[in-house]
Amino acid sequence: MITTNQSGRLLRLLDLAQVQPNIFVGQSEHLGFQSLFGGQVLGQAVVAAARTVAADRPIHSLHAYFLRPGSQDEEVRYEVEVVRDGASFATRRVVAVQSAGTIFCMFASFQSLESGFEHGPAMPSVVGADALSNDKDLLRHVAHLLPSKDRERLLADYPIEIRTIERPDFVNPGKRVPRIHSWQRVLENLPEDPVLHQGALAYASDFGLSTVSLLPHGATLLTPGIKVASVDHAMWFHHHRPWRGWRLYCRDSPIAAGARGMNHGQIYDADGTLIASVAQESLIRVAANPGGSKMKV
Repeated sequence: MITTNQSGRLLRLLDLAQVQPNIFVGQSEHLGFQSLFGGQVLGQAVVAAARTVAADRPIHSLHAYFLRPGSQDEEVRYEVEVVRDGASFATRRVVAVQSAGTIFCMFASFQSLESGFEHGPAMPSVVGADALSNDKDLLRHVAHLLPSKDRERLLADYPIEIRTIERPDFVNPGKRVPRIHSWQRVLENLPEDPVLHQGALAYASDFGLSTVSLLPHGATLLTPGIKVASVDHAMWFHHHRPWRGWRLYCRDSPIAAGARGMNHGQIYDADGTLIASVAQESLIRVAANPGGSKMKV
């Protein structure tokens, strides 16, 4: 099912239908990508797993693999396995299924809230979101310069607003340091349900992450023959807060090797608190024949 209405758009994605005690179904939408947006599956899988865990045990980490491209025209079925419920921790395994088969699998760990040692890095000093423009608005100003076959998908709206400080140039990219900072905010008021806010954080963590490893090579998703696909995604939730207002997403790529790019991310709340850390490896291939078939992973 394709959803287009902005009002409540993210909530419709994250508020899964429970069809059996450990089975949930989520709707899909088009975001202009060639296949189902990985962040959607991440966010929905987090919600599915959390719905089988006691409310006083929020998620603290996840480790996931994208196994095959998902369809944007099909709903996604999430099957949750209760691996363990311990004294303080709970572990869940989630598989996401469509007609093509299993498209994604994830292990997630949940922990009862505890106090202990605390330290953390300071948020980078960067220009604030109010001094920047929406990425999509800036892209619309140069829409006439974009390839016609890619124009519609690049201009598709997201349920998350993004304002990037070091904007990549899709038309005339140059080699750059693999580091980028973006402000993100949800374009709706989510209900006071911590699980939905955790799902929203996982959802947004996939925006612009896999492409950071392209920056040192002067490449973008529009470079002829280039194919990029997320392989795996890991995330650690350090603090649990409702998502209200802007958050800063800092991304960098320490290495690319073996046709894979490594990307790291740190997400800060507006007050400078590190909310979550992210790591993702993406497959990067440059086809000898740019007009060839789709990439197989």
